[in-house]
Amino acid sequence: MTVNGGRLEAEVADRTLLVHFLREVAGLTATNVGCDTSSCGACTVLLDGQSVKSCTVLAAQADGHQITTLEGLASDGEMHPVQRAFHAEHGLQCGFCTPGMVMAAVSLLAEQPHPTEQQVRTGLEGNLCRCTGYHNIVRAVLTAAGHREGQAGR
Repeated sequence: MTVNGGRLEAEVADRTLLVHFLREVAGLTATNVGCDTSSCGACTVLLDGQSVKSCTVLAAQADGHQITTLEGLASDGEMHPVQRAFHAEHGLQCGFCTPGMVMAAVSLLAEQPHPTEQQVRTGLEGNLCRCTGYHNIVRAVLTAAGHREGQAGR
């Protein structure tokens, strides 16, 4: 598979989940194991550009596909616009859910570049945060989309 732009080959047990492959084989620890039930979204990554909960995908199923994790979003030392917006709008508290939230937001904005607040809330409903009321997270996604005073892409 291709992970964050680089080819990665490894033999894995049939039951190896993508989240464990990314953390243990690839050494990419931003993808978190949160609930082990696919409820929280802390393990969200992009699979061929679409957000998936990597605890629901076997590593072998990703064979031949492109995986992007939080570590792969930055380009030339510059944070991705969604990462910058999360930082600017304080869209995190403890940070545990943040990688999954950011990845879900990137996917949402790829599908809906100019979402409404309600569309953001609906688009992120599969990702849980135990620390916030989601207000700053939603504001960060809207900022990344350019809804708040032209801050997207700064």
